[in-house]
Amino acid sequence: MNNQQTGKDLTKEAPRSPKTRLGDYVILARTLDKCRALLWGNIGEYHFDCPLDNMMFGPLGIKADEFKAEVEGGASDEEMVQWMQSHSTMKPEEVQQWSEGMMAANPYENPEKRDWFVEQVSVYKLDPATTTLFDWLDVDDRESYKQTA
Repeated sequence: MNNQQTGKDLTKEAPRSPKTRLGDYVILARTLDKCRALLWGNIGEYHFDCPLDNMMFGPLGIKADEFKAEVEGGASDEEMVQWMQSHSTMKPEEVQQWSEGMMAANPYENPEKRDWFVEQVSVYKLDPATTTLFDWLDVDDRESYKQTA
């Protein structure tokens, strides 16, 4: 393991927003924060290789264990963007389209996820019909750390 520990301590602060783009990739910055925190032992309540991470890994044809190994080797954010570009099964224009689709994703529109999402957003009095997945995650992160501060 790389002795140079970099990244966020997720026991003290939230990972970056899934909206934060590295290259053209949404979710990547957040996934990197969680992976680094897992490797350094300060992931807190977060999970690496979770359903959100897999919303990136799956469509892009990336394997979580290979991603983790690259991060463990000390890759910077920019190096990880380059790694993603060389390992993704998507073309650059497809990545842009995928990222735009993810930014607009609303679980309320999926009958199988609707009840779960309504329950999650109701805690913060958000409208499930107009709140995107990423908007909810941002509020959830902010409110969770407000309570522990």
